Amino acid sequence: MKSQADVKKVMSDAAQVGQTAVAETTVQARATVEKGLEQANKTAADMLKVAEEANEFGRGNLEAVTKASQLYMTGMQDLSRQTLAMLQALSDHTLEGVKTLSTAKSLKEAAEFQASFAKTTFERAMNDTVKLQEAAFKLAEQSFAPITARMTLAMEKVGKPLAA
Repeated sequence: MKSQADVKKVMSDAAQVGQTAVAETTVQARATVEKGLEQANKTAADMLKVAEEANEFGRGNLEAVTKASQLYMTGMQDLSRQTLAMLQALSDHTLEGVKTLSTAKSLKEAAEFQASFAKTTFERAMNDTVKLQEAAFKLAEQSFAPITARMTLAMEKVGKPLAA
């Protein structure tokens, strides 16, 4: 049979083993929790970075749309001025033609003038129309340039990983 001293020693050794096990488990648990917190902090930081990048990209998109709208409105005002100037010039040309036609001395002279007048008026209208179309195409190209640049940037970002 074991003596009381032996029992106390076994109990003391068991308590020591238990304390060591608890201490080691506590250290391991603390390390696991700290590692989890580090990972959570890194994930939160990555998510914050992605959110900031998305916010910045959205701000850039808004700026591009604003710039495109400004270019379009300014261009449309200029295009309207050009159109009105061309219409005014055409009206002046028509009034001059009417005056000249009213001074014609014969039917033959009036017919010749009318043919010449119609031809020059048509050519002038076609030239003016071509100029307006070119200005409109240029306006479209200029006003879409900021949006096109943002689309290019978006396509570049799609090709990259999020947290790169």
